[in-house]
Amino acid sequence: MHQAGSGSDPGGGPPHSAPDGAHRSRVTLRVNGTDRDLDVDHRVTLLDALRETLELTGTKKGCDHGQCGACTVLVDGRRANSCLLLAVAQDGAEVTTVEGLADADGTLHPLQRAFLAHDAFQCGYCTPGQLCSAVGVLGEAADGQPSHVTGTAAPSGPVTLTTDEIRERLSGNLCRCGAYNGIVEAVAEVGAGMNGADVTAPSSSAIPPRPDVIV
Repeated sequence: MHQAGSGSDPGGGPPHSAPDGAHRSRVTLRVNGTDRDLDVDHRVTLLDALRETLELTGTKKGCDHGQCGACTVLVDGRRANSCLLLAVAQDGAEVTTVEGLADADGTLHPLQRAFLAHDAFQCGYCTPGQLCSAVGVLGEAADGQPSHVTGTAAPSGPVTLTTDEIRERLSGNLCRCGAYNGIVEAVAEVGAGMNGADVTAPSSSAIPPRPDVIV
């Protein structure tokens, strides 16, 4: 009797084997402005393709379950957890990692400069994901995409990045060192510069800071 998953032929023949290359595909990713042609196993995540094949190790592997945000990159301008994306499914996508945030001449992205100015990191392991996620946040707010705290009565147009907005939008990026206050200040500074207005601080900002949460 043939057992499911045994890999053998029901008639007692030799085990089935997939032809060479059956589980691999050629894909092209535009990574940090450069087209990269890859031959990838269908099981390889975008995270592993970036780190192991393209040697872009700025993107970090944390939980490998999409729960910590360390692997965040930008895919076609939208932030995404690269550990949850199969590389083969991203054929033709524009991918930006932390290595691609600075200008070609080495000039740091405004968020990178703000992170330095506000001491928005400690060990630095989560910082690449925090930065890429923050870039995505600025784009989402500029496009008027609401968050859970924006409210349905919010006016159309760009969303003002209050501290509560920033906390909510970056809640998927964890920092085990507890540098959350500096991260919020850095994003608030750049967000204020983009819309030409001060970032308002809601009453919750009066809560005494804790090292393990964004306050």
